[in-house]
Amino acid sequence: MHFGSLPSVGVGELKADDFLLDVREDDEWQAGHIEGALHIPMSDFVARYGEVTEAAPQDGTVNVICRSGGRSAQVTMYLAQQGIDAVNVEGGMQAWEAAGKPVVDDKGAAGFVM
Repeated sequence: MHFGSLPSVGVGELKADDFLLDVREDDEWQAGHIEGALHIPMSDFVARYGEVTEAAPQDGTVNVICRSGGRSAQVTMYLAQQGIDAVNVEGGMQAWEAAGKPVVDDKGAAGFVM
C-alpha cells in the first residue's frame, strides 16, 4: 500500500518523550504496547478523536503506530487533514520490537507484539 508523501518516522528516530498514539485493537494492545502510549483503536478513532487533541502536546508531533504501519498510515492521513502534525511510525510495533525496544503488557510485565 502506498501513501504518497505521508510523513513518516523510523523507530530509531523516536525519542523517549515523543507522543505515541497506538491505533491497534484492544487484544493487540493488551498483549504488548509501548509504555506511555495513548491507545485508541482505529475502529473507535473518529468517535474518540477528541482524546487525541486533549492528550497531544500543543507544539509536538503525534507519532501514530499500529502493528505494521497500514492502519497508522490511515490515521496519520486523517490527523493531517485535521491540521495536526502527525507522522506514521514505519514498520509499526513489529519494527519497534525487532529493534529491541521495550514492550509491556496491560499489567506492566514484558509483552509481545501480536
